[in-house]
Amino acid sequence: MLQRFISYVTQQHLFPTGQQVLLAVSGGVDSVVLAHLMHSAGYPFAIAHCNFNLRPGDCDRDEAFVRRLARRYRVPFHLAKFDTTAHARSHGQSIEEAARQLRYDWFSTLCQEQGYPAVLTAHHRDDAAETFFINLLRGTGLSGLHGILPVQGHVVRPLLPFGRDDIEAYARSHRLHHVEDVTNASLLYRRNQIRHQVLPLLRQIQPSADTAIATTIAHLQSVEQLYTSLLEPLRRQLVTPGPDGSYCVSLRFDMLEPLPSADTATLRRQLLFELLRPFGFKADSVDALLACTQPGRRFLSATHQAILDRGQLLISPISGADSETLPDIVLQLFDAATCPVDYRHLPPNQALFDADTLRQPLSLRHWQAGDRFQPLGMVKGSQLVSDFFTDHKYSLPEKQRQLLLVDAADRILWIVGRRTTHPFRVTSSSNILLLVTIC
Repeated sequence: MLQRFISYVTQQHLFPTGQQVLLAVSGGVDSVVLAHLMHSAGYPFAIAHCNFNLRPGDCDRDEAFVRRLARRYRVPFHLAKFDTTAHARSHGQSIEEAARQLRYDWFSTLCQEQGYPAVLTAHHRDDAAETFFINLLRGTGLSGLHGILPVQGHVVRPLLPFGRDDIEAYARSHRLHHVEDVTNASLLYRRNQIRHQVLPLLRQIQPSADTAIATTIAHLQSVEQLYTSLLEPLRRQLVTPGPDGSYCVSLRFDMLEPLPSADTATLRRQLLFELLRPFGFKADSVDALLACTQPGRRFLSATHQAILDRGQLLISPISGADSETLPDIVLQLFDAATCPVDYRHLPPNQALFDADTLRQPLSLRHWQAGDRFQPLGMVKGSQLVSDFFTDHKYSLPEKQRQLLLVDAADRILWIVGRRTTHPFRVTSSSNILLLVTIC
């Protein structure tokens, strides 16, 4: 495994092997093996460890273990301690999202302050497969299906060619000690469900499942690179920068007409989606825009406005006059069996959801043209939010003020204060409940 590791680092030029890099070590078997490989290969490194203060006693045990590991290898040791729960509450994030943001922000700061050219994490082939299925279940594009990349900015993942079995076998053969996070076995988390239930079943059906999944991910990475390279000339042709951060986007997609055997309408939609995505517009907004024939119609994303004007879109940032300070989102997780909250008797600023059905982080935004949702009680189909407004006799100012709670996939969870949505409701099979308070 050591020689394969060295070959992968060298062939892929993952990091400068003669310069000290930062190694993220949790104390688990993956990062312990990565530290041993780095030491055995003679690559200079320092160790960084995060204490998230989430598991009383265990977090301090992990910190002490990693500190001893750094002492054994005689490398610099960096430590950060976080109040993760408070950060998650103040930023409207899940614990997992808050921990991720805290550690990567700290790693970036360390690299800048200490001059480390890269931070190495111990993500491996099984992690990439798990991420692939998580994103697949959420609904995603190419960028979600390409898995975990070996290099993203200053973050490097040199264990991606290796599976969990490879790593555990290496640890046994070298008698490496590590610490175990008890939450890794919990089936309350979707990643663990995929790790302990879905992937073992796929391997039972097809023994070469790991190789097949890795090959598919590699193919998708190649397709995404080709897709991006073909898209950029079209972007330069159709998107013209203007003053003060504004842009003009041409809607004359004549270059699509000669394509043989092509569904031109689908290609127009996909191309416009890609052109507008950097400005925060979602797929439903693109559909509404393509269906609109009214000049001067205004479409809003969270950051920009688009005005339809004679075969083009005029894009500009939302000004301070258009923006507002949104309320805070406070999140509380409860075990369904012991939840003290009755979802039938909540004040208008609170709602309760099945935490496993949604994707963190949550955010508030205003209604956009084309927004659809599935109101609580509607078992099939969906409804335009604009139709909901009409049915409930909203005035124009009320439409403009109404807030929507959405998840990370921009799925509408709640027309705040009015109606929650059916797919995220609490049921008898719910395990973890999420109480959302808008204040």
